[in-house]
Amino acid sequence: MASKIPVTVLTGFLGAGKTTLLNRILSEEHGQRIAVIENEFGEIGIDQALVINADEEIFEMNNGCICCTVRGDLIRILGQLLKRRDKFDRILVETTGMADPGPVAQTFFMDEDMKAQFALDGLVTVVDAKHLLLHLDDSEEAQKQVAFADVILLNKCDLVTEDELDTVERRVRGINAMAKLIRTTNAAAPIEAVLDVGGFDLSRALELNPEFLAPEYPFEWAGLYKIESGAELVAGACGHGHHHHGHGHDHGHGDHDDHDEHHHHGHDHDAHALTLALLPVPASGEDALNSAADKAVRAFANKPEPRAPGSPLEPSMTPWTLDLSGDHAHFPIRVPAAGHYVLLTEHAPEEHHLSLKKPDGSPLRPTLSKHYEHSHEHEAGVSSVGIRLDGVVDPSLFSGWMSAVLSTQGNDIFRSKGILNVAGRDRRYVFQGVHMVMDGREDAPWGSAERGNTLVFIGRNLDRERLTDGFKACLRQPA
Repeated sequence: MASKIPVTVLTGFLGAGKTTLLNRILSEEHGQRIAVIENEFGEIGIDQALVINADEEIFEMNNGCICCTVRGDLIRILGQLLKRRDKFDRILVETTGMADPGPVAQTFFMDEDMKAQFALDGLVTVVDAKHLLLHLDDSEEAQKQVAFADVILLNKCDLVTEDELDTVERRVRGINAMAKLIRTTNAAAPIEAVLDVGGFDLSRALELNPEFLAPEYPFEWAGLYKIESGAELVAGACGHGHHHHGHGHDHGHGDHDDHDEHHHHGHDHDAHALTLALLPVPASGEDALNSAADKAVRAFANKPEPRAPGSPLEPSMTPWTLDLSGDHAHFPIRVPAAGHYVLLTEHAPEEHHLSLKKPDGSPLRPTLSKHYEHSHEHEAGVSSVGIRLDGVVDPSLFSGWMSAVLSTQGNDIFRSKGILNVAGRDRRYVFQGVHMVMDGREDAPWGSAERGNTLVFIGRNLDRERLTDGFKACLRQPA
């Protein structure tokens, strides 16, 4: 790897800030010798004052960098750059705003000459924090750019509120839970943050968002309340502004614990209905909330009962689907005794302006609340699946299983990576893949580290249970 030229692929929709970042790389005195390959639709106007030597399509900049424009075949322009190998240390390839980064990444896996000369270091995606949700709803290319990324620059953060940023981050995490997120304004990320990414470096350990392997739930939010009979649940415009997340926890964002503003998730779901459940708990506290969440997984597996406005809600293992087709709706809450109860909602309460009120009409706020990774797929099926299992992998079984998975689902699996505890080996086996192309090898010794297996799949229409069961079948049973 050390003798190969590291390559970073940069993606991002027009207007996201990619051009600003590239102009910085080509003009700032950052001390790195980078060859920038811009796409043929690039917006970079090469400032002739910064050019010290122009030869064919390749411009040498006075800060030590090189800029060239792809007028056709990427492999050809890489070959041209190799003639100037002494002029640069790494390459940054810009893709057109509407491009699927997959084929560019595959270039460095599939072409033997490319594999010998270049090492794909990572994919960096620049996104516009203000408009990303619109792009994700409208464009499969935007979903892929987020899904493929090792690093995501969440740019234009100055144009949105902190709560809107949290919403965008949560949406991004729903697609790609393993990417490193960096909030920026004017694409002002440290140059080293978008280079030396290590996303495709098989000698590095697999780094995961610590929340990534948390189980998925059939609900998105839970709040622990102290409820007495006569309370009511209100949904719609009249409830707006009364719902507060007391000590709420955004899944994956433990440093933003208190939220008094509303977050709109932008999910594609029925805005006129909401499924929820109410469960009793013996006491207040996080243990009670977590226990109710585990129990609610079973409750949400039951068929929900419809509830029209005015219908009472009672603690039950049968969830209800509330009719929210009117401007606002009131649902009286009937509990057998005053005490602690956990309300669990399929979608975040703020999406339906949901709130609870005490018998006297004053706001009833949760003493504790928590966001969960919801198991529904709301980015046209684009999501991440993480698997972590103990055991010893049979290499032939794993090879056969991965071949079958990639041959049947390769078009839908954008990225795959993992660390395996292979039978008879003292070293970790690390693999990386893009669509149907995979590369793997033995890595560092396990030493005293606890052995285990971690796999990540990012793509479209992924079946977590099927992938998990398939991998389990590759594990050797203990003697």
